[in-house]
Amino acid sequence: MLQAIRERAQGWLAWVIVALISVPFALWGIQSYLGVGGEPVVAKVNGVEISDRDLSRRTQQARIELRERLGEAYDPALFEEGRLRAEILDDMIRQTLLLDTSNRIGMRVSDEEVRVQILSEPAFQRDGRFDREAYERLLQLQGLSPAQFEEQLRQQLLGNQLLRAVVGSELVTRQELRDYQRLVGQTRDLSYALIPAGDFRSDAPIGEDEIQAFYEANAPRFQSPEMVKLDYLVLDVADLAKGAEIGDDELRRVYDEDQSRFGRSEQRSVRHLLLTVPQDADDAAAQAVEARVRAIRERILAGEAFAEVARAESQDPGTASEGGSLGTIEQGLMDPVFDTVAFTLPVGELSEPVRTRFGYHLIEVTEIIPPATKSFDEVKEELRAEVSRQRAESLFYDLGERLANVAYESPDSLEPAADELGLTLRQSDWIGREGGEGVLAHPRVMGAAFSDEVLVGRTNSDLIEPERDTLRAVVLRVADHRVAAIRPLDEVRDEIVEELRLARAREAATQAGSSAAEKIRQGMSWSEAMSSAVVETPGAVGRDVQTVPAPIRELTFTLPVPVEGAASVGTTLLENGDVAVIQVTSVKDGEATSSEGPSPTSEAAMLAQVLGRQVYDAMLGDMELRAKVERNPIKTTSDL
Repeated sequence: MLQAIRERAQGWLAWVIVALISVPFALWGIQSYLGVGGEPVVAKVNGVEISDRDLSRRTQQARIELRERLGEAYDPALFEEGRLRAEILDDMIRQTLLLDTSNRIGMRVSDEEVRVQILSEPAFQRDGRFDREAYERLLQLQGLSPAQFEEQLRQQLLGNQLLRAVVGSELVTRQELRDYQRLVGQTRDLSYALIPAGDFRSDAPIGEDEIQAFYEANAPRFQSPEMVKLDYLVLDVADLAKGAEIGDDELRRVYDEDQSRFGRSEQRSVRHLLLTVPQDADDAAAQAVEARVRAIRERILAGEAFAEVARAESQDPGTASEGGSLGTIEQGLMDPVFDTVAFTLPVGELSEPVRTRFGYHLIEVTEIIPPATKSFDEVKEELRAEVSRQRAESLFYDLGERLANVAYESPDSLEPAADELGLTLRQSDWIGREGGEGVLAHPRVMGAAFSDEVLVGRTNSDLIEPERDTLRAVVLRVADHRVAAIRPLDEVRDEIVEELRLARAREAATQAGSSAAEKIRQGMSWSEAMSSAVVETPGAVGRDVQTVPAPIRELTFTLPVPVEGAASVGTTLLENGDVAVIQVTSVKDGEATSSEGPSPTSEAAMLAQVLGRQVYDAMLGDMELRAKVERNPIKTTSDL
């Protein structure tokens, strides 16, 4: 699916993706729209301010998300900054309204709900359990106290309650479900032919006035993005561990202090034969089983092979086929009674019947592996890595504090910090807000690089730890800055000429397609309407057919149902500029198979979700019409 998005990430589809990306904003970060007085304001919603800084942060997050979704197909030119900021501001306004309404109608989030959400967050867990130390440390890295974070989380949960309430209350009637099934399962008899735009391409000169007009009308397309060059220092625990020199004497001391870590307790190879005793068996039944076990024991003592007898008589399904072998075990793994006998028997001696909760056993030890301790040489490198890591972690926190202090005390240069801590001062190439490679690809790092303090004030950044679970920190400063600017006409002239020639070819192909479609409507055959066309006849196709190009498939199910003896005909433009002429000759509805029972089907539940979302969107639209929304002009980086 992602590959399809990448292949089709052009024009209107790109903006559909932007709309989809806005969904996470409905779920996270609503609280940051509130309480932002004292900063430039881009909008007020019923008196609640939305700051320009928050809008910029959301815009940057959207660009990062777009780049991750589209991969190599990502083109910043597709997402003109002013339009992107406007789209995201609209979403922020809607979510502020949602939160305001939820508060006014009395929706609340209990302390228990907040607590459950925090306890279930994987980032706050260690070994599958909530870890308060990790929780407080991660909040500290974000500059939040537990009280602040919990209030933000409460607001996030509150903002989702109304959505769940509206969507969850939508019902689907049986008739609506049948109509849906008929439409979804509908097939249409399709044929189509393509008119290549390349057939109409011309190298005729393009007038200078036309080039100039296109340049002026599409100036945002030719804007070079805002970019920076960065100086930065990286403090990485992995690098510190590599540089740690740990002598063998120190490793030997660690080894001697805790040799038990490297020890192995006594192990025994054991086999057994089991006759089960039911849980509800009385004494007589248990004695009967014991008598059978004793009889089997006598057979083994008389010379029958233990393994053969176990295969024939044992009622342990896991070991009977293996001659009763339990493999090699350590003390403490088995039932306590079984364990005691197994670890006191001499090798080769058959036990008396042993009663456990499972029944009666005969036990035999075939081998005793004495306890042993791994030698120092065997574990030396393991210890070296462990001690190096421990030392590096301790050093990381010490150097991190010093790095933050020196970078703050010498705000106009990173050289003092590099010299004092022995770190390499690194320089980036030109990079935009979407980020670069390695640590410079992380949103928190790029957010700091384009912050007012660092970009405008030209000071060193605070200490940044990009990833929660990785001991790596960054301090950076802007070495050079290039504002967003429109590339000169001479630089983009060839691009414009090519675009205009393609537009002319598409226009000519569209006209030819419209003419051919009209002839087919009048009753002409394909060969009469399009003499050189190659007609594709996939026949009856469904809505999810993948062998037909998506624009053709979409138009196929948009055309009106043809009257008997006639056809529905239309044209559509493909992504490569070619034009498709489409003919639908018949329509067959899908089969309605809705259940008559009280339990909703998965289709009904899905349809209810879709209809509920439509009701919810309509409700948001009505809320926005009734609200007092004040907007200020949105500034882009080119305005700064």
